[in-house]
Amino acid sequence: MTKRIFVLALLFAVMSSTSSLNAASPKADRKYWVNTMLRIATPVYENLANETLRKNMPVEVNDGSNTGKRANVSHLEALGRSFNGIAPWLNLGEEDSAEGKQREAMTDLVVKAIANAVNPTSADYLPFDGPGTQPLVDAAFFAQGLLRSKDVIWPRLDDVTRQRIIDEFKRSRKIRAWENNWLLFSATIEAALLQFTGECDFSKIKYALDRHDEWYKGDGWYGDGATFHLDYYNSYVIQPMLVDVTATLKANADKSEEYATYGAKHDNYLKRMARFAAQQEMMISPEGTFPMLGRSCGYRYGAFQALSHTALLGALSKGISPAQVRSALTAVIKRQTVKDMFDKEGWLTLGFCGHQPDVAENYVSTGSAYLCCFVFLPLGLPADAEFWSAGDEKWSSQRVWSGEDVMRDAAVNY
Repeated sequence: MTKRIFVLALLFAVMSSTSSLNAASPKADRKYWVNTMLRIATPVYENLANETLRKNMPVEVNDGSNTGKRANVSHLEALGRSFNGIAPWLNLGEEDSAEGKQREAMTDLVVKAIANAVNPTSADYLPFDGPGTQPLVDAAFFAQGLLRSKDVIWPRLDDVTRQRIIDEFKRSRKIRAWENNWLLFSATIEAALLQFTGECDFSKIKYALDRHDEWYKGDGWYGDGATFHLDYYNSYVIQPMLVDVTATLKANADKSEEYATYGAKHDNYLKRMARFAAQQEMMISPEGTFPMLGRSCGYRYGAFQALSHTALLGALSKGISPAQVRSALTAVIKRQTVKDMFDKEGWLTLGFCGHQPDVAENYVSTGSAYLCCFVFLPLGLPADAEFWSAGDEKWSSQRVWSGEDVMRDAAVNY
């Protein structure tokens, strides 16, 4: 069943990628997004569900080799990052439709995969506490995915698997976060523990939020630590985690005065992310390209997590319609989903637009590239939501470069 869904997704994605960027109807856009997402994610879950992820997933690094460098962390990266991106779609739950059948098949795979990932006797056991510090990152992305799919995935897990996840989260505490965006990895894990156990080490959350308040630079941008970096880490990590952590605190405000106080920051963090998301939408060219800026550009269209997350939450800035965001992101996905983005077995390759290993940093390997799934967050909106039902619209750069009358932009100060 799952292999058939994957093959259909692959064929549809290949055919769609050769069509005009703007010709698809809203219904066809959603189908293209779902099938592209499944084309990317299915190999991870089919293999992890069958305990063959370590055996079959290549671990390519930036010299183009597959000699085992980063092999101790790359598989957890593939799980945590892909899961975080597909989680809102999984959270839609059962639905009597072709897409609903795809979702149910993927949900079954995800549940089996997670059980194997935290089972110490599995060939694909993926510990959260080492080796090194990298597992903290992807344990946090996995935790954020659990928060985003809490209505469906957590209830489907058996009690043993739930306890193993909780134990792994607690073991990850031994990894000390750096004084930059990494603080939010610890905070997100604690937020997940709060959500699923009712308890957490709040000091890690408080410290991460306090520091990021200090590092806010204005006009929707945070420093990555005390310094400003012109890259996509505000989108990869910072703004979505600030929003999700404080949303969890807000939902648990009755348990603690501190949770209530820090949860009250949520609305302002969301306003800042909406401003940043508006800037991201303006960065998408009329042709669906965007600048390759800063480090980790091998995460491809995962760079637009903040825009996708803002659309998912219904928090887009005034003057930006859901339809224009869908149209813009569809163009980006089609522009970057090129043949050489995948190897002959369907695994992601390293690169920005195609197979370009030199784009990757030394900390990037095959599993890292699955952060591209973050762009698919709006699939957590039902098919009848405005994002998916309204007709195609020009996005900002298409309007301005075609000479249409447009609103001017200006900085904000919240």
